[in-house]
Amino acid sequence: MAVEQDLHTIRDYIRWGASRFSDAELYFGHGTDNAWDEATALVLQSLHLPWDIDKDSLSARLSMAERSVLVERIERRVNERIPVAYLTGQAYFCGLSFAVNEQVLVPRSPIAELIEQGFHPWLHEAPNRVLDLCTGSGCIGIACAYAFEWAEVDLSDISPAAVQMAEKNIARHQLQDRVRAVESDLFAGLKGERYDLIVSNPPYVNAEDLASMPDEYQQEPEIALGSGEDGLDFTRRLLNEAAEHLNDGGALLVEVGNSWPALEKAFPQLPFTWIEFERGGHGVFLLFKEQLVELS
Repeated sequence: MAVEQDLHTIRDYIRWGASRFSDAELYFGHGTDNAWDEATALVLQSLHLPWDIDKDSLSARLSMAERSVLVERIERRVNERIPVAYLTGQAYFCGLSFAVNEQVLVPRSPIAELIEQGFHPWLHEAPNRVLDLCTGSGCIGIACAYAFEWAEVDLSDISPAAVQMAEKNIARHQLQDRVRAVESDLFAGLKGERYDLIVSNPPYVNAEDLASMPDEYQQEPEIALGSGEDGLDFTRRLLNEAAEHLNDGGALLVEVGNSWPALEKAFPQLPFTWIEFERGGHGVFLLFKEQLVELS
């Protein structure tokens, strides 16, 4: 008998999905860390329901069409190791919804915590111009636009497909009046532009880690993950060019994850400030323009 004949309610599909995910020993790293939360995310997003749905509503019976969609997505999550965000076409970052597909990373950076805090205590004044470099879906830059309601924000990426997705999310959040997406290899498409804050979650995975990543991460675009043998090919270029695109007093904040020891070894002359996070995460540094000038 088909699964759809046995399972009827929202709660049924969350419970069944969690069981399937546990049995399959999936890897959770795209917004959840356990089978139950993963199943909840898949079911509620597939049904276009909010996270804070009333518990009584979980007993609502589903149509056969809805059940079929959930069975298909749960099975694909198990058999193909596709992240939930790619199955549902959306992900959440800083409490905001973003459209995503396989051409961009699934939003998950610990930088979200800093954005929600307005980058306190690191920024003494709200930035007027912000650049989200290697933007992907645009989630970091768009979240910054919410955090700094008067700021103009540029979202840049080398990938035309990522730029299209960022533009879609700009429109989704109705921010066209002060947020734009630009196709650019590092600063090549941003000549003459200067910013008070440059934030970047660039490719930073080293070759060894890239080869051993779980199947779920292999679904993401490699161009957004790998960056040479030590993971620092892009970051080296960024550090050498960033000062030219920062206003006086401007800040550069970059995520390099597990590549942070290699970065400190490669640039012993730079006084990196490594951010500590209450909700987990590591490998995010802060530098100011004046600390970068000697590299320019």
